[in-house]
Amino acid sequence: MTTPQPRAADLRKPGGRPAPGRGSLPGLVSAHPLGEQLPAVFADDDFALRFVSGLDVVLAPVFTVLDCLEAYFTPALAPEDFLGWLTDWVGTELDGTEPLATRRHAVASAVALHRVRGTRRGLSAAVELAFGIRPQISESGGASWSARPLGAFPGTPRPALHVTLRVPGPASVDPHRLRSVVAAARPAHLPFTAEVTTTPSPEGT
Repeated sequence: MTTPQPRAADLRKPGGRPAPGRGSLPGLVSAHPLGEQLPAVFADDDFALRFVSGLDVVLAPVFTVLDCLEAYFTPALAPEDFLGWLTDWVGTELDGTEPLATRRHAVASAVALHRVRGTRRGLSAAVELAFGIRPQISESGGASWSARPLGAFPGTPRPALHVTLRVPGPASVDPHRLRSVVAAARPAHLPFTAEVTTTPSPEGT
């Protein structure tokens, strides 16, 4: 009796996302058939050969994964379900709802982002990666110089950070998500505020 192969739709979670795990592939041949590794006494045993051939169907995807293991850790090539593991392993600030291309880019750029984490540049890059729009950032710090001693200090005495994300439709952006991204990427000592506002029209109205 032939076991029916699962359809592609059966291997997906509700919502259309792939279910985790590697499944059997119709027609995939094992690179290391068990029948060829049995003792010689079983070489002419039809039952034994048919029995282990069933195990070959189970093991064939395992060998294929191991042969292609490097691709699983390459952001541009990793299967979509495995990519979710990679995003967690490298500590990206994503919630899994972003487009596939965005998630691949996030994994590929994770090391570079961690190097500038806690800086204005790193905060801007993290928000832009999560929402596709570069934010406006204002902070209390500053840098200046003076030709005389005891010059005025730049910036403001009270530490503060404010992030503004201007989008055409503010309702499409979750403000809690924005605050979460900012909280993870901001300088650790700075209190912050974050808001989502409407992109101003060209006329400034």
